[in-house]
Amino acid sequence: MPAIIASRPDTLNSEVRRFQQQRLRQTAFLNSVPKCGTHLLRNIVRMFVPVDQHYDREFLQIPNFQQHILALDPARPQFSVGHVLFADISAMALKHANQVILVRDPYDYVLARARFNLSDQFDHPQLNRMKKGGVSPEQMLNFVIWGVPGMAPALREVFIFHAIAWMGAGAHIVRYEDIVKALGELDTPSGEAFFTDLLGKFGIGPLPADWRERVRIGADRKHSATAREHLSGGITLPDELPEIQKRMVDHAAPGLREMLGYA
Repeated sequence: MPAIIASRPDTLNSEVRRFQQQRLRQTAFLNSVPKCGTHLLRNIVRMFVPVDQHYDREFLQIPNFQQHILALDPARPQFSVGHVLFADISAMALKHANQVILVRDPYDYVLARARFNLSDQFDHPQLNRMKKGGVSPEQMLNFVIWGVPGMAPALREVFIFHAIAWMGAGAHIVRYEDIVKALGELDTPSGEAFFTDLLGKFGIGPLPADWRERVRIGADRKHSATAREHLSGGITLPDELPEIQKRMVDHAAPGLREMLGYA
């Protein structure tokens, strides 16, 4: 059975409607490695797209791809979001789209994924037994890196098929850390240059005069359904990945961080 994500109600559409919007002329798709800041970038982009062009029925993934493939219909441009593996069906469906792949430093991904797996918001029938002390926090970090046999993929496979395999094939790679840095520089020329380029990758531009206000609203963590402070479960993980797990990441996926620009 698939996992069920318990999230907070989405209230961003009322904010989007406050602003005059330009319609998308081409399909825009945010395809991200899970737990790499998807809601942050999704909500920023939504602030520049009319609500009726938001495909919000579901996050697209390979198991539900055929059911929601109309989200990518080139005759009806929409903005949609998903965690879609590099496969024949997805490559063909996305060949006409403005596709952005969101990634994160694999070291930080391990912490974010482990924290989410152990939270009350993540309901996975096969993995729930690992919560509430079923495994230690350190063991969960290792499971994120190496995978859970028959139940959850290893870090290497997650990054290869959600990100690396898409590189050089028309998709744009964006790093979560660069977005966070630019959010702290909104009032500077470098901040404006970054968001002009970022939103341009989705086919959005030129930026309206009120772009900074829109970005600030979209980036407000109160609109993120799975932000760290909205997770519950009582499990404490370190703010930085321990050295032994960093070495595990480098052993399990040699060259990965370098490929993504982190080393």
